[in-house]
Amino acid sequence: MIKDKQNIKTVSWKVCGMRDQKNIYDVLTLEPDYMGFIMYPPSSRFIEREDVSFLEEKWSNDIQTKRVGVFVNEEKQTILDFAKKYHFDVIQLHGKETPELCQSLKEKGFEVFKVFGIKDEFNFEVLKPYEAFVDYFLFDTKSPKHGGTGETFDWGVLEQYNSTKPFLLSGGLSLENIKNIRKLDHLPCKGIDVNSKFEISPALKDVEQLTSLSEWVKSINDK
Repeated sequence: MIKDKQNIKTVSWKVCGMRDQKNIYDVLTLEPDYMGFIMYPPSSRFIEREDVSFLEEKWSNDIQTKRVGVFVNEEKQTILDFAKKYHFDVIQLHGKETPELCQSLKEKGFEVFKVFGIKDEFNFEVLKPYEAFVDYFLFDTKSPKHGGTGETFDWGVLEQYNSTKPFLLSGGLSLENIKNIRKLDHLPCKGIDVNSKFEISPALKDVEQLTSLSEWVKSINDK
């Protein structure tokens, strides 16, 4: 369990790469703000590698966790078809999608997260055309796999961030390094997105570790 509290802003948290029915229901008891489902076939966490027909039904009204469909360079109609099938509230775009696609999805009533990969440097000017059409930017570790690598990028690059648009932080987040998010307190970092460091195996999350993460988030947000 993480014991030290930090003087940072309210934190939202997202658990990504879910698929197993029981695992999903166990994680939902922790009340994450968002739960992500990978709609990218090459991914080991691709949702349709297993029978997930149970997801086709709407969650009960008392579940506040929003469902996020994670797509990579997918056609708009395919995104909309999957969003209808799985009742996604949020569309997360993890490839080279255009501002026009983001705008179109926003106009359809979805929250939109646009992901950008960072390694040792990044040109934040490329974000400007997207600002009006996304709810959050999401910064992940740059990789040909489009995320889920468990690797962390240099957070110091974010010191160059010059937008007021809030963002989520991803890329190798763990119980060990998550405390360092306090270094971003002066930036509009509004939340975290966890995946591989909280897994037993691809798409199967360690509920014990996520419980510790949930307690840490609540300790901050209850301040």
